[in-house]
Amino acid sequence: MVENYNIKEKGYHPFVIKEGWQLAKLNYTKEQHIDNITQLDVHLETDELFILIAGKAVLIAATIIDNEPHFEVEKLMLNIIYNIPKGVWHNIAMEEGSEIFIAEKSNTHISDFKHLALSNSKKEELHNLVNTQLKLSIVNER
Repeated sequence: MVENYNIKEKGYHPFVIKEGWQLAKLNYTKEQHIDNITQLDVHLETDELFILIAGKAVLIAATIIDNEPHFEVEKLMLNIIYNIPKGVWHNIAMEEGSEIFIAEKSNTHISDFKHLALSNSKKEELHNLVNTQLKLSIVNER
């Protein structure tokens, strides 16, 4: 009667898909390292909840003004629920060994997403923002 899941493979894995909702796990991959973030995603039909359960990660959100993303970054704290409302561009920068649970509308990974490629200057801006956020938060933890 009790189902048990232990997702260890790298990457994004929806593992409980029920009527109307799904739970997924995102385990660190090289593509999620800040040096390799090349795009933002948006969902038009669902909010997306994130819970960091291991490691370090930064949630990236952006508004688009004059076709350019304007970033907001937030270091995720362990076991805190973070929500990205539908219609908000986002991504996650993670350090190796990080693990995140994601809750969202069912089948979001199949049909409810758009991507926005980042220019080289925006990738550099984002890289600097995330690295500053991680350094500041590491100093504050001491």
